[in-house]
Amino acid sequence: MTGQRDNVALAIALSLLALVLFDVMGLIIKYLSPSYTAAELSAYRNFFGIFPSLIALWSSKSWHQGGRPLKMRQWKLGLIRGLYVTFAQFLFYYALGKLAFATATTITFANAIFMTALAVPLLGEKVGLTRWSAVLLGFGGVLMVMKPGSDSFSLDAMAPLGAAFLYALAGVSARQMDAEVPSPLINLYSVVAALAGSLALALAMGGFSPVPHVRDIFWIVAMGAVGGTAVLCLVVSYRMTEQSNLAPFSYFGIPIAFAAGWLVFDETPWADLFPGALLIIAGGLMVIWRERHLKRAPVVPRA
Repeated sequence: MTGQRDNVALAIALSLLALVLFDVMGLIIKYLSPSYTAAELSAYRNFFGIFPSLIALWSSKSWHQGGRPLKMRQWKLGLIRGLYVTFAQFLFYYALGKLAFATATTITFANAIFMTALAVPLLGEKVGLTRWSAVLLGFGGVLMVMKPGSDSFSLDAMAPLGAAFLYALAGVSARQMDAEVPSPLINLYSVVAALAGSLALALAMGGFSPVPHVRDIFWIVAMGAVGGTAVLCLVVSYRMTEQSNLAPFSYFGIPIAFAAGWLVFDETPWADLFPGALLIIAGGLMVIWRERHLKRAPVVPRA
């Protein structure tokens, strides 16, 4: 029992470290946004994401025990999942360049709410009163953050909401994969497809901008390295315990994002975030509580 508790504690610590690293990656993206398009930054991020994905696959015991396969029956679904991630990243990275850091990040936490709603048509799940109430509560929080109809509303706020929906599609599609397929292999297919998709998107939008300064190369490499390390931390933490043990802690990402935006960009969007952010957290935790009761976890990390 002690070893199991230690594993859970370490898994929680790694998942929280991943949240911090994802926010560091987001801060770098926001810093680079005036000089590079969201599609370019997504392509750079996915290029560097190949390497931690390969490391995660090579360290997977189930992959080695299964004969180290690189093919899977549902390869098309794996690639489609990567396309979801391509456009989710594009919208999220665009939002980081247009909105306050904490505002863009908080809206994407609606992905858990979207996953609950999408589980009905795509997975055939029966969603009861508790989870539908959580969906309505969470969407109410999202609307309060976005403030549609007010003078402060911006169409740019639709971008992180679209990203949340697409991240939720990626999460639901992962549930549709065969249970025996190792998660790192699914992730590798998605990263490869996302890299191809983001490259095509960047080229379609005018190609890649010249990199005028050496410091930009440093920040681009740092963005990929930090994001890749965050993914590895999540993969390791998910192997150490059930995702349902980690999901509640993902909502620490909202105050962490607020603190990060405040410290780095001097942003304090109190009026935008509260009380809507609290309703998003409450709705998400209700979903997690119900999913944990059903031995499932709904949260999909941003990438």
